[in-house]
Amino acid sequence: MSPHLLAAESAPDNRPLIVTLFAVFVVATLVITVWAGRQTKDATDFYAGGRQFTGFQNGLAISGDYMSAASFLGIAGAIALSGYDGFLYSIGFLVAWLVALLLVAEPLRNSGRYTMGDVLAYRMRQRPVRTAAGVSTIVVSIFYLLAQMAGAGVLVSLLLGITSEAGKILIVVLVGVVMMLYVTIGGMKGTTWVQMVKAVLLIAGTVLITFLVLLKFNFNISDLLGEAAKNSGIGESFLEPGLKYGVNATTKLDFISLGIALVLGTAGLPHILIRFYTVPTARAARNSVNWAIGIIGLFYLMTIALGFGAAALLKHDDIIASNKSGNTAAPLLAEEIGGGPDSTGGAILLAVISAVAFATILAVVAGLTLASSSSFAHDLYANVIRKGKATQKEEISAARWATVGIGTVAVVLGVFARDLNVAGLVALAFAVAASANLPTILYSLFWKRFTTQGALWSIYGGLISSVFLVLFSPVVSGKETSMFPDVDFHWFPLENPGLISIPLGFLLGWLGTVVSKEQPDKEKYAELEVRSLTGHGAH
Repeated sequence: MSPHLLAAESAPDNRPLIVTLFAVFVVATLVITVWAGRQTKDATDFYAGGRQFTGFQNGLAISGDYMSAASFLGIAGAIALSGYDGFLYSIGFLVAWLVALLLVAEPLRNSGRYTMGDVLAYRMRQRPVRTAAGVSTIVVSIFYLLAQMAGAGVLVSLLLGITSEAGKILIVVLVGVVMMLYVTIGGMKGTTWVQMVKAVLLIAGTVLITFLVLLKFNFNISDLLGEAAKNSGIGESFLEPGLKYGVNATTKLDFISLGIALVLGTAGLPHILIRFYTVPTARAARNSVNWAIGIIGLFYLMTIALGFGAAALLKHDDIIASNKSGNTAAPLLAEEIGGGPDSTGGAILLAVISAVAFATILAVVAGLTLASSSSFAHDLYANVIRKGKATQKEEISAARWATVGIGTVAVVLGVFARDLNVAGLVALAFAVAASANLPTILYSLFWKRFTTQGALWSIYGGLISSVFLVLFSPVVSGKETSMFPDVDFHWFPLENPGLISIPLGFLLGWLGTVVSKEQPDKEKYAELEVRSLTGHGAH
């Protein structure tokens, strides 16, 4: 048995330290949440944090929202196992921010109020468009939540030496309960403060590990990469393109599909989009994205040290033995760089990095749950079911109940996603967001002729096609690392549906508009154009 697994199973001396660090973080963030919850007086406070956050604060919170378990655990694991091809996730996640900055950040802040549905419904028929936006937001959020739940189960199981399936399931349930508490008590204010604290912790932890890895190789990156290639067992090809995505024509297409999904997905992610509503002005929204790009860029650069450091210092078989998809590579690296499985330094570093990773998961699931519950309460309950007659108190109450419902669904699905690579799972959420949300947002903001029918075709077409293709892809069945590895009903060969579903979302939006007999409201479009570009009349 691997020394790392032995350490995880038989290190009672280190358990109190690990449990204490976890408990300190959870209690501290719950205190912040309760404090923020007491300041939540109305719907603007609950959904948008009272629009009181500065560009820097919101940039930090966006970073905390974006640098998820996929970034920290999944990418490190993908690089450790697949070398150069794993690093492509880092590049895709970072480049995606340019699309968000250039196309949607400022117009969205100016045009909307609380949710993506506000922008889409501004010049369309309210009820059908808000229904579609609400459904899409909830589905994308649940896909993203799956990744965080999978990361939480793997991480805490490693730390506490839990090997039983029942124990791992219990962990996923506990994460879900804490997540629901954050959102129901603290709303956007509590969630934002938790994300800011978590972003600082994650950057500090990553800087520490990067420094220690580089110190081990005398700050010579060439030596680090050379040792990673040598230790991988496959030599120089570990550092060259093609190890994962160059095997055959299918994997090459999968790479193109993944790249499109990552680059276009960010601008359609509901939990990122609602962050632009927490700042007082469009300039602050733009400023917050600039800060986010700087912080996130620094983090993704350091994933090189995390991933290749794990490949250089850990045995390939140990990483896979701990988790099939490599999700525990970063914590295992922290333990190794601190002095090894039996050392106090290793135990402390493992506990600290794992507590940071757990903080990451809690903060991101809170943001995701808030986005989906806000969309349910504001778009579906207040504007569709109650036809705009719900009071603010009723709306916030609906959001809190929706949090419980969505959290429960995420917990149940998360139980089945425990062995999937979390970076791959997040890439699926990006694909669904880019297929269903992005075409509709861009058409609404920039195409005068766009109609309600075009919006509905685009959202439902992109949503149904992407989810349908995922269900019949190797992600769900047919492989050892699939969600259901013992059965095989997949016929779609790609692991990411973006190559098919994203162009289809754009095509259906255009086609639905062209064949529609509805006459677009040109005055409303002119109002939206002025508002999105200048901020005049924005909330």
